[in-house]
Amino acid sequence: MTLTPLCELADGQEGDFFALLTAKEELTTKNGKPYFKVGFRDAGREVSFPVWQDSPWAAECRSAWTPGVFYKLRAVYRETGYGPQLEIRKIREVTEADAADGFDPAMCRPQSRFAPQEMFDQLSAIARERIEDAPLRRLIETLLTANHHALLSCPAARHNHHAFAGGLLEHTLSVTRTCVYLADKYAEYYPHLQPPLDKGLVVAGAILHDIGKLRELQQQPEATTYTPEGGLIGHLLLGRDMVREAAAEAGLAAERLLRLEHLVIAHQRLPEWGSPKPPMTPEALIVHHADDLDAKYNMLFTILRDDKTAGPLTSKRNVLMQQVFRGLDEV
Repeated sequence: MTLTPLCELADGQEGDFFALLTAKEELTTKNGKPYFKVGFRDAGREVSFPVWQDSPWAAECRSAWTPGVFYKLRAVYRETGYGPQLEIRKIREVTEADAADGFDPAMCRPQSRFAPQEMFDQLSAIARERIEDAPLRRLIETLLTANHHALLSCPAARHNHHAFAGGLLEHTLSVTRTCVYLADKYAEYYPHLQPPLDKGLVVAGAILHDIGKLRELQQQPEATTYTPEGGLIGHLLLGRDMVREAAAEAGLAAERLLRLEHLVIAHQRLPEWGSPKPPMTPEALIVHHADDLDAKYNMLFTILRDDKTAGPLTSKRNVLMQQVFRGLDEV
C-alpha cells in the first residue's frame, strides 16, 4: 500500500504509516478486566486507544511494544464517541531499510510550521540591527551561536504552549518581534521617561527570557521531560546563569547586566508561575506582557483547532480552563 501519514487518514480509511508509540499503560476496567491504553502519533496527530485483553494484539502489546520506539503500521483510523481509534491490521518496529521509503524520526514529532534555520537567522538579524550597545549585542550573539543547534529543535514547554520541535525558537522570535514594536511605541509615547526606555535591553530580554529552557528541558522520542536541573532549579534561574556566564566575556556594564538578569527572572511575574520578583522596570514589563500574550494566544489557537465540542462555544476542559467562542456559524 502507498504510505499515508496518520494525520492525513480520514474516518474509516485504512493506510500504511509510520508512528511513534508514545505510551503504554496497563489498566483495569470497572469489572477488573486488564487492558492496555496505548498511544501512537506522527507529527500531526496522536491517537490514544485501548488494547483489550481479548484483542489479537494483546500478547504482543504486553511483551513487545515499547514506548519511545517507532513502528510501521497498517491500520484503519476511526473517529468514535470515545475519541480517535486505530484498528491495527499489521505492526512491526521500524528498520533501517524503512529510510528508503521516507522514514525520518522527525516525521513523528510535532514541529513548528516555520523553518527553524530561517527563524534563527531572523532572530540574529534583529539582534544585530536593534541592539546598539556593543557588549550587550556581543552577549546575545555569543549565546545564540553557542546554542544554535539546540535552539533549532527545542520545544518551549512540555505541554500547553509551543510544545513541539522548534517551539522555543518560534515563541522567542514572536515575542521579540512584539517587543520591538512595543519598545518603539512606548519610547515615542513617553519621551520624558527617566531613565529613558532602553529599547536594546527590551530586545535582549525578549531573546533571552526563555534561554534557560535549553537546560531545563530534554527531548525524548516519546516526550519532553525535565532535566534534573530543570526540575530542581527551573529555567528562570538557569537562564540567569547562562546570561552571567556569557556576560563575563562580553564586558557588560554592571547595571545593564543587573537589569538584564531581572528581565529573565521576572518575566513570569508571579511566584506561583516561578518568578521570584515581579517586573520592576519598564523593560521587564514589556517583555512579560509580550511573552504572556504569545503563550496565551498559542493556547487559544490550539483550543480552537482541536476542540470537538458541538456549538458556538468550546468546552472549558482545556489549558485556559475556560470556554472559547468559535462563532455562531458553529451552532
